[in-house]
Amino acid sequence: MSRTIYFADRILRFSSQPVGAPFHELSPAAGESLSRTKVLNFLETFNFVAIVTPDPEGSYAAFTAQFRPVEAAGGIVVADDGSCLMIHRNGRWDLPKGHLEPNETLETCARREVAEETGVDAVVRRFLCDTFHAYELRGVWELKRTRWYELHVPEPCMPRPQTEEGIDRVCWCRDDEVDSHLKETFPTIRQVFEALRTTSSSR
Repeated sequence: MSRTIYFADRILRFSSQPVGAPFHELSPAAGESLSRTKVLNFLETFNFVAIVTPDPEGSYAAFTAQFRPVEAAGGIVVADDGSCLMIHRNGRWDLPKGHLEPNETLETCARREVAEETGVDAVVRRFLCDTFHAYELRGVWELKRTRWYELHVPEPCMPRPQTEEGIDRVCWCRDDEVDSHLKETFPTIRQVFEALRTTSSSR
């Protein structure tokens, strides 16, 4: 098994087996703890770091205990013609997502965030994947789990970007446009589209 945490464009992976290039592999000694500071120092030098250990689940749990957990949800809206809804925020292509509110389910959160950020009222169709993204906010390191869903509308409708959230464009994209936009996005978003395409082809 393996676990992956994203630090913006950098990737940290916990694995029981060697993962190979482009990852720089670390093999901690039995009982050795991995401090957040130590791992962050490696990520300053290497964009891809793999912790190779016989107990990746235990190492992952010990490492993530050093972060404040945050829950979020978001999704890809897909119309019947196959086009997908993407947003452009702060200079990068992205997908609508946001923090879970009190007493809210993750599916409700995904639908609400899509509606707020794009103006599109879509229906949740199915779960796609979870991504884990670590970042420092006001001196506190947080680990955000985002639960991603495929959402559905029958036809592409006119979107409305939530400009106060830094969104300057919302577009319905064909496959070739999605591929182009994925070159200018975060690894987390590429993982979500990979989950969408993998599960769609197997249905």
